Amino acid sequence: MNAVQGSMVVNAPIGSVYRHWLRLEHLQELIAAVKEVKKLDANHFMIAVSHKGQRYEGVLEIVLRVPERRLAWRVAARKSSSHHFATCVVSFTSRSDRSTGVSVRISSSFDGGLSRRVNPYLRNFKRLIEKPA
Repeated sequence: MNAVQGSMVVNAPIGSVYRHWLRLEHLQELIAAVKEVKKLDANHFMIAVSHKGQRYEGVLEIVLRVPERRLAWRVAARKSSSHHFATCVVSFTSRSDRSTGVSVRISSSFDGGLSRRVNPYLRNFKRLIEKPA
């Protein structure tokens, strides 16, 4: 599995940042490869991703929630006999200026380019969370 991590500071309080990450049905706004997410229950989501022109479907499961500190999930996706797995851990740190440090670690069995994509994912998140209301 390929693993990569990245971090950044967003100008929003930790509670808002954490709650936004919990809305996994909006994950496609952050990650271009995610094409569809549907909430099944509090901890499970149907997810469809595109990789090298192929659509993979699976279940995303939230495996850890520590409010305003950490969120982790795993995904098992498949297309016919091809299976892929991914995990993500997002950590949050409150800063004295009411901003929040966000650290992301992603591991994936999908090959290629993950290290080039984590920072754009974080920039997308920063743009969304800091967008004027």
